Amino acid sequence: MRTLRAAPGPLPLVAGLVALLVASPLVFVGLQAAQAGSDGARRQLARPVVGTLLWHTVALTTVVTAGTLVLGFTAAYLVERTDLSGRRAWTVALAMPLAVPEFVHGYSWVSLFPRVQGYWGAVLVMTSSLYPLVFLPVAATLRHTDASAEEVARSLGRGRLATLRRVTLPLTRPALAGGALLVSLYLLGEYGAFAMVRYTTFATTIYNEFQTSFDMASASLLTLALVGLALLLVALDARAARRGRVVREGATGRGCAPMALGHWKPVAVGALAAVVGVTLGVPVFALVHWLVRGSSTTLPSASVVTETATTLGYSLSAAALATAAAVPVALYSWRRPTRLARTVERAAYLTRALPGIAVALSVVYFAIRYAQPLYQQPSLLVAGYVVLFFPLALTSVRASLAHVPHGVEDVARSLGVRRIAVLGRVTLPLILPGLGAAFAMVTLTASTELTATLLLRPTGTETLATQFWIYTTGLSYGAAAPYAAVMVALSVPAVLMLTRRTLGTRTTIPREN
Repeated sequence: MRTLRAAPGPLPLVAGLVALLVASPLVFVGLQAAQAGSDGARRQLARPVVGTLLWHTVALTTVVTAGTLVLGFTAAYLVERTDLSGRRAWTVALAMPLAVPEFVHGYSWVSLFPRVQGYWGAVLVMTSSLYPLVFLPVAATLRHTDASAEEVARSLGRGRLATLRRVTLPLTRPALAGGALLVSLYLLGEYGAFAMVRYTTFATTIYNEFQTSFDMASASLLTLALVGLALLLVALDARAARRGRVVREGATGRGCAPMALGHWKPVAVGALAAVVGVTLGVPVFALVHWLVRGSSTTLPSASVVTETATTLGYSLSAAALATAAAVPVALYSWRRPTRLARTVERAAYLTRALPGIAVALSVVYFAIRYAQPLYQQPSLLVAGYVVLFFPLALTSVRASLAHVPHGVEDVARSLGVRRIAVLGRVTLPLILPGLGAAFAMVTLTASTELTATLLLRPTGTETLATQFWIYTTGLSYGAAAPYAAVMVALSVPAVLMLTRRTLGTRTTIPREN
């Protein structure tokens, strides 16, 4: 038991304040929904369209999450547990769809295949976009986990399928649960991709309510329903985490001899190639196609350069602030794993399920009422990004803290080092890779954010995402292609960094001839 937990200092207060600020859009949504009154709320939620939206959202989330789990686990298993050649290349190729924003995935499919619409179009686009969120954590778990349990099962006569079902799957359950939660929360708040394929969900309807009828009370009630779904997902994730099996990881984790695929190797290679072709090849081909052949590609280069600089300025600022804000919340839940600390940590995740439009309007509401000089200023857009993507930074920082040896802070404190000096000289250097991963993840997502940016950007200012959206809504696919290509290019280094940091160095046992 670490003695630091008896003297938490100001950390709980700082962590609670950060979580409160991040979760403040929920307060805005609740206040706006309350204006409808109890009778109005019952009438609004009893509308047939609400049942339709619930069915659309739940059906899509269920199928896409299941698809990403199967696809992500299968790809990770083939890369990390078999004798497949070119593991590093496969890992990068399978993770690279993260560099393509969801609405660019939708643009790619719709511009090439106009019949990709509706439910199955949404399933195809979102599964292609989000399966790396499962692939990367599962691959990392398989790479760093001591494989002795699987070897024992095989030595006792268990077949490959039995070992996979009874040993490997339970070992990766926490990674699967975490990936499923991220995928589900992305789906609840996504707007651009669904607008592209014309599939109606809570997020698209909320956006339309705000933009067309300005009925904030009705839209806020729908947002509360979306938050309810998010709460259910977070509760299921917490239950899965409690049931997750403890595994041994890190440098001491012992690898195993890869399983020989034999005559199944060409099938495995073909399957992985098909996945990469569908999830990455189609967007790349669409961008090249419209860049080369698009008749409306007549943009001056200065336009793309200006939007690129603007996008980088906003996304890098938001990444720095979100990463710094995630440190006290992650430290609090790590040092003091109490129910209150877990509540503070999980409350910060809920904003990931809020549509960007709801977060944007809450920020605008605050600025108009209490900070009017900030209205239509760049700082307002940065604040919206921090609120939206804080959960991503928190996930990376918390995962990095999990690998810090217990007691290192106590040792430093026992030598007379002050608490703040321990943080700066011991803890932060140990989690520096996690801070880099958090910074990269927030930069990646903020640079491609669309919905909140449409409302929060200063007048006359465009980002790559908003300029891309302006052209695609007018069906000017050729004109939109350069902006999409730059967004993808900017995201590639961040994805490479995440891939390298997540998977690290593989420890293996040479196969016997």
